[in-house]
Amino acid sequence: MKTLITASHVIGYDPAADDHVLIRDGQVVYEDSRIAYVGRGYDPAACDVVVDAGLALVGPGFVDLDALADIDHALLDTWHADDRGLTWSQEYALQGPVAVFDAEDRAFIREYALAQLIRNGITTAMPIAAETHSDWAETYDDLARVADGAARLGLRMYLGPSYRAGAPVVTRDGARTVHWEPGRGDAGLADAVRFVRDFDGAHEGLIRGALLPCRIETLTPELMRATARAAEELDCLVRLHCLQGTGELRRLADRHGTTPLGLLRETGLLGPRLLIPHAIYIGGHSEVAAPYAGELDALASVAGIVHCPLTMVRYGAALEDFDRYRAAGVTIAMGTDSFPPDMIRNMDYGTNLSRLTTRRPDAGAAADYYRAATLGGARALGRDDLGRLAPGAPADLVVVRLDGPRTGPVDDPIRTLLMNTTGADVDTVVINGRTVLRGGTLPGIDDTTWRTRAQALFDRMKAAYATRDHRRRTTGELFPDALPSAPTGPTGPSGPTGPSAGSAGSVPSFG
Repeated sequence: MKTLITASHVIGYDPAADDHVLIRDGQVVYEDSRIAYVGRGYDPAACDVVVDAGLALVGPGFVDLDALADIDHALLDTWHADDRGLTWSQEYALQGPVAVFDAEDRAFIREYALAQLIRNGITTAMPIAAETHSDWAETYDDLARVADGAARLGLRMYLGPSYRAGAPVVTRDGARTVHWEPGRGDAGLADAVRFVRDFDGAHEGLIRGALLPCRIETLTPELMRATARAAEELDCLVRLHCLQGTGELRRLADRHGTTPLGLLRETGLLGPRLLIPHAIYIGGHSEVAAPYAGELDALASVAGIVHCPLTMVRYGAALEDFDRYRAAGVTIAMGTDSFPPDMIRNMDYGTNLSRLTTRRPDAGAAADYYRAATLGGARALGRDDLGRLAPGAPADLVVVRLDGPRTGPVDDPIRTLLMNTTGADVDTVVINGRTVLRGGTLPGIDDTTWRTRAQALFDRMKAAYATRDHRRRTTGELFPDALPSAPTGPTGPSGPTGPSAGSAGSVPSFG
């Protein structure tokens, strides 16, 4: 089956420059699972299906290496003034954590989240989910279900169960510490290794294995060394969150007498198999006391960093000079790391934050952020066939409408994409030649049923925080409404039961 898509703007790929190129009034042709042609002048009569996308941008699918895999990621904690209330109490950890959801609910939550990735034009993803609602971390069986769910949806994924040797906890008096259970970390790594061996290359190559330990503060040096050895034996990637806060720097200095990069080097993880989400707090950062001491050179030696500007600015943080990282040879990929996983908004926030932190109006160019969300992610994965529209590459592509009533006039299509559109403008997504989103709709999914079930699970998840809070606050105390609630009864002489109820002057009239 040969399919031709035409559009006002197509993002092709120039192998000589190893870069994207803009093709106005361009064409993309794919046959079965591979791209056959990108350019102009292809004969539509030679194709089985011809689609005219009109005023639209057709480009490679986005690569998200810190991708949403649950229903609450960054919804609750990014605004919370006292995030200790969202961390396990030490008492709860000692008495034995209990999973909020059973295996079936966990599988639904993951698949619901993966569907959101597709809706936002993400075709290759490496997931991230909170361990807060589990009894420790993810399991082999959890990720086996994720692999099956991803295959049903058609999503390309790098997967592995999360694991950790310790859980952040808060003591009764509000102090932060870590509750250590090294045996659970060892068991988690064993599960992760088994998963990579069993699932790498599954579902016609859409599923690849990776080792995905939790944050660096929750790993022992021994577990980090074992992870490095396992990655070498399996020849797979490791993703480890670090350099994402000053508290992390202090805790590792107190515990190990070194920096995060120093610990990565000592344990053998620093190298071409490592992905580092965030990578913000290095020497020379405005909130770090130490001056720059070669940290960018160290980051240039890893597979890549995963930049998540939208999520980090919600925490009040930012990568302070995107262009300096690029100039140092650091491979920068992108991650959404939040709900909704809107990669377009994510890129737009990145460009704006670059200008704000550097005071340079040309900093963080839109094209460079687009490259990070496509080619950068592919390079970080060691893939020279993803993140581009080129003959022979997998047919992973996204159609973003530029003719929406809210989009306005189209300038340069990449700048217009970032400044004037959002993930809601993603119309069509093709992965490996399979159309997984058409007209903004996922085939075979009842959106109302999924939305209702997701809301019920979210409400249960939110209520469970009260059972773990070190101060034993209620759900209402932990999560107060942004605005005060209106009274439920009469509000006075002109209230719902008063003499003015229903009169023209009781409420403002619009239109």
